[in-house]
This record gives sequence, structure tokens and C-alpha cells, in this order.
Amino acid sequence: MHGVAFYALLAAVPAVAAAALGAYGEALERGSGRLHAYLWGIVLALTVAGAAVRAPALAEGTVPALARSAVVACLGIFCAQAVAGFVSELRRT
Repeated sequence: MHGVAFYALLAAVPAVAAAALGAYGEALERGSGRLHAYLWGIVLALTVAGAAVRAPALAEGTVPALARSAVVACLGIFCAQAVAGFVSELRRT
């Protein structure tokens, strides 16, 4: 089961990179939305760090504390992005 979780995290790296680049491109085009791009950049760094820390421990079947912390931090950032998007939508109406 740990192997499946590792490969899912590894597969998330290019998806997060594409999302981060898309957010960065939108920030450059519009001149706004920099916070969204920065948050995606942080998520990308945390995802890469989590996968890198997790790789050597795959054979042991353990999950390093840094990898768990990176996933929890990513979830926290996603929640912050959701709240920011919700507040933005409330301001428009």
C-alpha cells in the first residue's frame, strides 16, 4: 500500500507543476493573482520534497515525518486557496 501512495505522490509532481505554471502565466497576463501563483509554487516545492524524502523509505514501509508534514501543509494551502477564492467571489457579487 505504501508503494501505491508513493507513486501517486510522484505522479502528482507534474500535475502540480502544470498548475503552478498555469497560475504563474495568468498572474503575468492579468497582473493580479500573484498570491495564487505563489501558493502553487509552495505546493510544488512541498510535493517534490515529500516525494524526495519518501523515496528512500519506500523499502522500509515507513513514512518519514517530513513527508507527512508536507502533505498536511499542502492540504492547508489548498484550504487557504479555497477560502481566498470564496472571498473573491463574495466581493464580486
